[in-house]
Amino acid sequence: MPTHKNFPLFKTKVGGVSKTFDLNDPGHRREYFDLKVGKELEIIRDYLKNKTFVAYLLGKKGAGKGTYSKLFMEAVGDSVKMTHVSVGDIVRSATKAIEEGGKSETELRGFMQKYYRGFLPLEEAIAALASRSTKTLVPTEFILALIKWELHEVEKKTVFLDGFPRDLDQVTYSIFFRDLIGYREDPDFFVFINLPESVIDARMKSRVVCPKCQTPRNLNLMPTKDVGYDEQTKSFFLHCDNPDCDGARMVPKEGDDQGIEAIRGRMDKDETVMAKIMDLQGVDKVLVRNTIPVDEAKEYVDDYEITPGYIHELDQQTGRVVTKEDLWVVNDDDGVPSYSLLPPPVAISMIKQIAQILESHK
Repeated sequence: MPTHKNFPLFKTKVGGVSKTFDLNDPGHRREYFDLKVGKELEIIRDYLKNKTFVAYLLGKKGAGKGTYSKLFMEAVGDSVKMTHVSVGDIVRSATKAIEEGGKSETELRGFMQKYYRGFLPLEEAIAALASRSTKTLVPTEFILALIKWELHEVEKKTVFLDGFPRDLDQVTYSIFFRDLIGYREDPDFFVFINLPESVIDARMKSRVVCPKCQTPRNLNLMPTKDVGYDEQTKSFFLHCDNPDCDGARMVPKEGDDQGIEAIRGRMDKDETVMAKIMDLQGVDKVLVRNTIPVDEAKEYVDDYEITPGYIHELDQQTGRVVTKEDLWVVNDDDGVPSYSLLPPPVAISMIKQIAQILESHK
């Protein structure tokens, strides 16, 4: 797989435009996308009036696959039918159906008896899914049937497939996936999302969640308005700003203090799969990067597109926490000081490349 510097830089800055946008505001994002990639969005909308595509989202855990695909759909709008399909969510939903029994389990079993084809007996595959068998892994053939189960009741849509392929044995299946689901004439392509490990590590180590409402935030990247200080541990913490939670203290997820090393095995597997697919011939590839070198940022992006970082300090005189905002600088995987970009400008590079692919398939 190419190193981070081999992923192209995409210019989002528009000459002669000084307007700034709040990229957390949906209304501002609509204006932002129309200004930055209005032409490309029209190409995509026109193509999708009568056709669809299948995009396989590839990236290490925490790379933002779901975020970028949903921003793509938001930018294109509701005039075309698109869906984000997470294999992880499908597996969890199927597992829940089996564990709870009833109508959902009956429907799932009925569908699998009709469509599952594989070497492992169906009951053993279902047992593996429900974790009743620790010795047997869920076979890829069963995963494919589950994806078909997810898609069989909906109209033909453009699909962003998240979480497949995940292992080397699934790569070949992905090449012919569009045929398996009946999208025989529609283009398919792989979307590679390159996020430096330093970003994933920092996000993990500082993310917290409310114990009451389960809302996730980040101490250093997305804090709440109320930041507290623990005298005993000499550390800062966040109070949930959901009114229903009465300022509950947000807490880290178990294992997050280890950062990226807690998921090293998964990260290495993702890297291996992406490297394998990068060598595939005859399939279009979209290369998306989350960061931009500090030295090149002014030429390519606007300041409001860069991820801010937050530094918390304790005012010794008042005892209050003071939070300061600054541009967040990280080293990418090549050791180059870089800015992490907010999701919308990253989605813009994806939109530009997908528009180019669809143009070539007219």
